[in-house]
Amino acid sequence: MSKRNAFHEVGELLDTYCVDCLLKQHFRKEYGKNYAHSFCIKKCTVGQKIKKVGEKLT
Repeated sequence: MSKRNAFHEVGELLDTYCVDCLLKQHFRKEYGKNYAHSFCIKKCTVGQKIKKVGEKLT
């Protein structure tokens, strides 16, 4: 996978699922930005997929 394709795929995932994510908004409001970010990376299936694509870049 080229870098261009990886960035495009990550951008599509973010635009499709993360822009209006209700869970992220809720956790950010209730627990703060750090908790919401941690949730997205560790527990959200979309976040895990983004992380997997990002690992291909290195």
